[in-house]
Amino acid sequence: MKASRLLSLLLLLQTRQRMTTVELAERLEVSTRTILRDIEALSTAGVPVYAERGRYGGIVLLPGARLNASHLDPAEMDSLAVAGLDGTQREQLGIAAAHDMALRKIAARRSGDEGTNLAELVIVENSRWLAAETREPDVADLAMTLRSRSRLRLHYRRSGAEHATTRDVDPYGLVSKSGRWYLVADDDRKPKLFALDRLEGYEALPERAVTPDGHDLRSVWTRLRERTEAPGQVEVTIRLRASRLDLAARILGSRLHPTGPVDDDGWQTLTVTYPEVEAVRQLLQFGDHIDVLAPAAARRRITELAADLARRHDDGPASSPARAHEPTPQ
Repeated sequence: MKASRLLSLLLLLQTRQRMTTVELAERLEVSTRTILRDIEALSTAGVPVYAERGRYGGIVLLPGARLNASHLDPAEMDSLAVAGLDGTQREQLGIAAAHDMALRKIAARRSGDEGTNLAELVIVENSRWLAAETREPDVADLAMTLRSRSRLRLHYRRSGAEHATTRDVDPYGLVSKSGRWYLVADDDRKPKLFALDRLEGYEALPERAVTPDGHDLRSVWTRLRERTEAPGQVEVTIRLRASRLDLAARILGSRLHPTGPVDDDGWQTLTVTYPEVEAVRQLLQFGDHIDVLAPAAARRRITELAADLARRHDDGPASSPARAHEPTPQ
């Protein structure tokens, strides 16, 4: 740990040349006393670094003293190879420290006249707004298990089920989508998604995973994503208040298609495509801001759902709500 911290300290000084002990302590999450001890250790080892006293003092690396400590090790290269993850996801995968070290090494190689580092101007946050914390297995441990390319025995609870069942799968890898982790695996030779927050346990089996030739995580995930996001065969025509158009675009995404302009009353006609009529229950969240116009089957289902909601919200005793439809993951 100390060797890693000394390297991090040296890389920070190569990037900035002069930093205060307080700045270094905050960046490395140690005390200022530890920083001073580390500086003494580096100086003893012949590194041209020293502490300047006074109001404008700090820890100084002599100008021109640059060490070639910027080569990335395998863990650091792995962390950069999965670009796009945010800090929370890197922590879950166990690569946060390697990622931070890789960025320090990259920063140490910058000439200093290329402007502000882009990482200081951009934040990547993949979690959904108001996302609740979920229970998931150790993602880093599962990722390490997947490196062996073994079959997995999953103890998995399907959506809406009360208890987990056991199944043996041939895994491809992990996907993080909208702040949620999924295992992509062949179940009985069919590719499926398994949400990690419903994975109650797993173990590696002695035999290696067997997947079709020419198929890998990226190609299988592309097929699963396209299947999940396919517009569907049921086209529902709606009228929506213009004040809810931005919200509808966020919720419905590519399923939503305008078919005309906003009228004088402030409503717009649109179509929403679904794989089945039952999915129109999603539209109930728009309340009195929406009219479902067609087809007749969609209007009937909305009427039934609204009547059921009204019945369960009258002054009588509460009853159990119907279980929400969730086609994927398995």
